[in-house]
Amino acid sequence: MKIYIAGPLCTEENRKFLEKIDALCKGFGFETFLPHRDAGLYSKQEDILLISKKDKQMLYECDILIGVLDGISVGAGTAWEMGYMAAMSKPVIGLKTDRPISQSIADISVIIAGQTKIVGNLEELGEELAKINPKS
Repeated sequence: MKIYIAGPLCTEENRKFLEKIDALCKGFGFETFLPHRDAGLYSKQEDILLISKKDKQMLYECDILIGVLDGISVGAGTAWEMGYMAAMSKPVIGLKTDRPISQSIADISVIIAGQTKIVGNLEELGEELAKINPKS
C-alpha cells in the first residue's frame, strides 16, 4: 500500500514535519509519495505543469492520503488533494496537531471535519496506520 502525504511545503520546517510523517508510515511498512521529495518544489513558472501532473498521477496510484491540517486554514493544495482522494473513495486521514478539532472547525471546514478521520498527533496517526497495515 502507498500513502500520499499532503501538507504545506513553503518552509523547511513544514517539509521536515512531512518527512517525520513519511518515516512513521515507512515504519509501518507503507510506501510513500512525498510531493517535495518525489515531484519537486516550485521555483519557476515552468515547474507548475510538471509538478501538478506528477502530484495528480500519484493521487491515482496511492491508496491512502494523510493531510496535515495545522494552521489557521487548510492549505489550498492540501484541501484539493484531500477532496480528490475522497472523490475516488480512497481513505483520507487528517492530522491536526496544533489545536483540538472542537476549536478548529472554522480553520478546517465542516466538510473536512465531517468526512475525514482526524487525529491529533503522530502517536494517534500511528494507531490508525497500525489498523490498516500492522507491522510488528
